[in-house]
Amino acid sequence: MLRQVTPGRHDAYEQLLHALAGSEVWMLLWQGTPGAQDAQYGNMEVDGFGYAPCVTSARELAASGWTRAHERVGGLEIARSLFPDRWGIWLNPHAPGGGVGIPWADLRRVATGLDRMPAGPLRLSEPSLEIPQFYALLSQNAHRTSAVRSLRRAWVQPALGSPYLAIGLDLYDSSPGAVEAARAMMHQTVGAVPDGLPVSTVAMSDPYDPVALWLHAHARPFYDRDAHAAPAAPLTPGYGYPPAGPARGASAAPHVY
Repeated sequence: MLRQVTPGRHDAYEQLLHALAGSEVWMLLWQGTPGAQDAQYGNMEVDGFGYAPCVTSARELAASGWTRAHERVGGLEIARSLFPDRWGIWLNPHAPGGGVGIPWADLRRVATGLDRMPAGPLRLSEPSLEIPQFYALLSQNAHRTSAVRSLRRAWVQPALGSPYLAIGLDLYDSSPGAVEAARAMMHQTVGAVPDGLPVSTVAMSDPYDPVALWLHAHARPFYDRDAHAAPAAPLTPGYGYPPAGPARGASAAPHVY
């Protein structure tokens, strides 16, 4: 699968992520031994983003010439361990062509379920859809739902799959009651969605979700219960993915994360 991953082959890359989730990697230790408190993975930086180098088999370990310690770790386990600190992994950096890097954004998808999140890189922009009835009804229902602070929107174009409208839910708290109230609000509103238009929700409180991060930095609320909400902090661009060209059919100035 590594040999099939080339620029633009998002399908092959997605298959690689599925394989990683169900297999093991050989993590290269810069110091210490497996399980020791002073053990540290090696690290490398590519385009300003951090990666821990690893190999995909005992044969590749021998081919790499690595003479320090290593440890075998399940792909799911290493994804859960590294993505919260915004570290990715680099598979077989010794191989011809330099191997393949998996940024932390995709390790997060591996850790939380590849089918639950859209395939990146994501192209994000302001929606250009004219659906005022849906937005009006959603705002009305949000005003009746005391758990909702504000709502934002984005047009999301995944690397694979159909584009969709994302609604960012900013709640006063993340208690089960507040989440259930927001879910009920969306259920009451989906009838106003035009046929064939996919709509998804994203929690604005998620510090790792690329859509939530983009909404914080680039989208004004179309519903805001608090009239004097503080402006969002600027977002560091990139989200672990390399730059890409503009998306076809999107509104002006799309961003890639």
